[in-house]
Amino acid sequence: MFTVQALSTADVRAYQAGAPDAYGNPPEQAVSTGTGNPCRHCLRHIPDGAPMLILAHRPFDTLHPYAETGPIFLCADTCERHAGREIPEILTSSPDYLIKGYGADDRIVYGTGTVEPTQQIKEAVERIFARPDVAYIHVRSSRNNCYQARIDRAD
Repeated sequence: MFTVQALSTADVRAYQAGAPDAYGNPPEQAVSTGTGNPCRHCLRHIPDGAPMLILAHRPFDTLHPYAETGPIFLCADTCERHAGREIPEILTSSPDYLIKGYGADDRIVYGTGTVEPTQQIKEAVERIFARPDVAYIHVRSSRNNCYQARIDRAD
């Protein structure tokens, strides 16, 4: 069992209020095209014509060689944070995703990185979590390497 973690509401509300991103820049304002604009808070696609934010995100608390930074989208308007064990909407629209396990030290656990077909995400997560040295998993776009969500072991 596992849970899919969206960005925290506190962080998202700060970005929506203009807080700087990972590079110290305010989030860019844009309008969703309705495709390819997944919000990392509600874990749904931002509807066509809706306002959205584009910003640099680093899903790590500290800087280190494995602390990847990349662009993400957020709903510009208030949305509800995804909570649950089901695979969210944003992880069902691409043919495949890059999945990587990380240790408690926030370093990639080598041998866990894999590009998996969308229909096999659950099986891949279970296979990676079978390794005791994996503390959590990141899901990224397989084509653009954009951070999608974090997956944690369920209690």
